[in-house]
Amino acid sequence: MNPLVPFPPTTVLWVALGGAIGSALRFGAGEALRRVPAFAQFPWATLVINVLGSLAIGWFLRWSASAEASPQLRAFVAIGICGGFTTFSTFAAENLTLLQGGQVARAAMHAVSGSVINSTA
Repeated sequence: MNPLVPFPPTTVLWVALGGAIGSALRFGAGEALRRVPAFAQFPWATLVINVLGSLAIGWFLRWSASAEASPQLRAFVAIGICGGFTTFSTFAAENLTLLQGGQVARAAMHAVSGSVINSTA
């Protein structure tokens, strides 16, 4: 796949729409997961969301290559929806909060788990 293949300007609109959908899904999933009592002591919500998003983008890109999906569909789902759903910035902010709270072991566990997930996506 040539990374410099030009794309129609409407692709930007598809990415924006997908990003809006993915961000709304991430917000809803995050709020739902944060209400689970077992998730109260560790930022599991972001970790779970990033795992699900990584699995989704991996599956979709594999499927879209074999199905010869359009570049617009790939951009809409992979960059837009999956990109809006997963988040590195929240992961980093939560890790900083753990460190500032003196929870060094939890911050290290959080950082390692997030690094492994991001490196395998």
